[in-house]
Amino acid sequence: MLQVKALNKRFASTHAVKEVSLEIAKGEMVGVIGSSGAGKSTMLRLLNRLIEPSSGQVIFDGRDITALKGKELRHWRAQCAMIFQQFNLVPRLDVLTNVLLGRVSYNPTLPMMIRHFSASDRALAAQALERVNLLPQALQRADTLSGGQQQRVAIARALIQQPQIILADEPIASLDPRNAQMVMDSLREINQRDGLTVLCNLHTLDTAKHYCDRIVAMQHGAVVFNGSPEQLDSKTIRAIYGGQSDAQDLIEGITSTSLTAKVAVPA
Repeated sequence: MLQVKALNKRFASTHAVKEVSLEIAKGEMVGVIGSSGAGKSTMLRLLNRLIEPSSGQVIFDGRDITALKGKELRHWRAQCAMIFQQFNLVPRLDVLTNVLLGRVSYNPTLPMMIRHFSASDRALAAQALERVNLLPQALQRADTLSGGQQQRVAIARALIQQPQIILADEPIASLDPRNAQMVMDSLREINQRDGLTVLCNLHTLDTAKHYCDRIVAMQHGAVVFNGSPEQLDSKTIRAIYGGQSDAQDLIEGITSTSLTAKVAVPA
């Protein structure tokens, strides 16, 4: 279980995350929603320890993640894989090598620098690419792929970290609806088949409702809703998004969407 206890992050006079407390069970897929500046991205970076909290704790399976240093911290970042909106691939490298970079925490630095990967790591990378339907593109340069394909390469890279948790920060924000669906289908399939916990920041309410077991909403750095998709009604949405002019569009969007169903996972 992942436990977040009274987590805070301040940047000078800005209180970006305020007293956030959550419990996320193993194998849950949780969508985090809220307007820009609500604190969603900052919270994910706190969980991964990409940034340090001002106060509070992150506990995973009884271990205080906020106290980790050195090798233990690097191991946690491998266990808690991050997927970013910008993909964070190396454009001039081929797809397979980009995926293999996910093994950096498990291998000596020098062989990684000269792109010397073991046969077992290459097999893991090939399996991960097959999971996201990109094995035929393994030897293509990353910058020749579409945005949706590049994001699925990032998912494959996260997979070969052999994580226990995947944190996805706006993974479909820059994608068209078809590619967005393929990326979310991949994340949901991994969540269901592998039992991996997935915490995913999302702008679109319809996506959160269709793919996630639970929804957490943030506003001004604080959690203002934590419940099932069915509990997220129009009154709650208005409370989350306040007086935004597009609140009604968001409410209508949860009932009219191109993402119409959760991915069906083969037995």
